[in-house]
Amino acid sequence: MRPSAPALIALLLALAASPLAAREGPAQAARVTVLSTMLADLTGIGEWGFAALVEVDGYRLLFDTGAREQTVLHNAEELGVDLSGVTDVVLSHNHRDHTGGLLTLRRALAAKNPLALSRAHVATGIFLPRSFVGPRDFNGNMRALRGEYEMTGGTIVEHAKPELLAPGVWLTGPVARRYPEHNWPKGSRIITADGTVEDNIPEDQSLVIELADQVLVVTGCAHAGIGNVLAQAREMVPGKPVRAVVGGLHLLDADDASLAWTAERMREAGVRQLLGAHCTGLEAVYRLRTLLGLDRSAAVVGAVGSSYSTSGGLDPLRLAR
Repeated sequence: MRPSAPALIALLLALAASPLAAREGPAQAARVTVLSTMLADLTGIGEWGFAALVEVDGYRLLFDTGAREQTVLHNAEELGVDLSGVTDVVLSHNHRDHTGGLLTLRRALAAKNPLALSRAHVATGIFLPRSFVGPRDFNGNMRALRGEYEMTGGTIVEHAKPELLAPGVWLTGPVARRYPEHNWPKGSRIITADGTVEDNIPEDQSLVIELADQVLVVTGCAHAGIGNVLAQAREMVPGKPVRAVVGGLHLLDADDASLAWTAERMREAGVRQLLGAHCTGLEAVYRLRTLLGLDRSAAVVGAVGSSYSTSGGLDPLRLAR
């Protein structure tokens, strides 16, 4: 009897995992290319969302999937980025501006490769019911997304703690809230077994890439607070500075005192390069640049197609240079 498509994909995923993720140790080279954010340069479409292709020593993953269904697929095609060979996708948290493109991408790319985006990594708490006012659950779309994704043969991997995906490539899992940062939207409530409490996006997770002499952090919105994310990264990879941060930091509404505090945490971690995309905020990027004593080559606003690499540093493209 022939195995079903989901069973076949599960078997292929098991074979593809091999000992790759079991080997610890630093990576040699990394590159992050932004595929969804608000600012578009000469190529691509901007939107309120985030997605980035992460490449580390030949291992490739998609970090978040943008907001609108077609944006990342369209931008990847315009940029000449082939995502059909990418098996793993990370969803940083439940918000639609990071999950909206998942099904479209999975279905389109699976036509070329059944394993394309067939393994989705999430953190504990992403499927919990949520509400703004009253009992209505507005996170039902996330559970519906899970069902539709699994119907394509995709597998959800839920992380409750830091996990190694490939040599040097770590997921934080839910980030410990060491500092009282409040980097999440007000008014949302999360429904737990113990009752309804404020929704602080408990599943918010980031990517920590260990290199020979430094660490690279990739964030979706950093709802856990970039101070907390950096503290966890330094705990996960002790003794190495976090030299670069790429992604959304949710600082668009931060006041001067909050930005000064954030800059101090970034300085302590060793951050010397920042590509602030999505919800970081334009003014926040420029304020952090000044507070950290960086110049325009080392702290830039992220645009579609902009990138960071260990070999070439930041490439903001023309508009944000």
